[in-house]
Amino acid sequence: MADKAIITCALTGVLTDPQQHPVPVTPEEMAAEAKRAYDAGAAVMHVHYRDQRPGKGHLPTWDPAICNEINAAIRSACPGVVINMTTGVVGQDYGHVLDYLRACRPEMAACNAGTLNYLKTRKDGSWAWPPMVFDNPVEKVKAFLDVMKEQGILPEFECFDLGIVRSVGLYIENGMTDHADYNFVMGVASGMPADPDLLPILIKYKKPGTPWQATVIGRQEVWAVHARAAELGGDLRTGLEDSFYLPNGAKAASNGPMIEALAAIARAAGREVASPAEARAMMGLPAA
Repeated sequence: MADKAIITCALTGVLTDPQQHPVPVTPEEMAAEAKRAYDAGAAVMHVHYRDQRPGKGHLPTWDPAICNEINAAIRSACPGVVINMTTGVVGQDYGHVLDYLRACRPEMAACNAGTLNYLKTRKDGSWAWPPMVFDNPVEKVKAFLDVMKEQGILPEFECFDLGIVRSVGLYIENGMTDHADYNFVMGVASGMPADPDLLPILIKYKKPGTPWQATVIGRQEVWAVHARAAELGGDLRTGLEDSFYLPNGAKAASNGPMIEALAAIARAAGREVASPAEARAMMGLPAA
């Protein structure tokens, strides 16, 4: 299965407003979007969870009851799918996120591996939002890793710059984790750009023999990075969390066409798309 590519669909994202964009919120919507992505080739669903109260669907929730309801709906619609849950939260009040991991026990969870100044400017140079620090100090990373190990959850390290990629190696050397699945996050304005030429450098500085993928945020420029990732042997990810635009520049109405385009890129690079069962075997997860 060395030439198989595992495809992840990032279904909905953190704060995207469902009144403005076609992102799913309810368990039924999440399951329907996951099924479209699954049928197109996605074996992993990266999931953020939204407040279910009327008019609040743009806000996140960490309520385990809601999260488990959404996970159950996705698993019912997509037999064998791997659930990858978010843990991204700003600040040092994150005990509720640890509780949610223990209550939901996904196969995989994102682990933001380092701190980033999270910035963006408008065309006139003003800040798009007040400058903020996405804080992920070592003690916070370790708290997440300890719970993931306790619950048998694979960590996926989200890396926003080269220093964070190198930090993951230090976490391994320090004994904080014995597993590294790298996710190179590209396209955040104050992080790594969506540049395919960066991928060989990032691969050079990750731990040898470890799996990797790229989360690529942006518009049409993301597809050149996906193509390079496929050529270099990486796993692949896209979805309405990361972009709304297909390779031809058209706006995607759902996650399905995004994953169809990504699967076509994998095949153009001479690689087949891993089924959920194959993805589980490649990741060392038990059969569903």
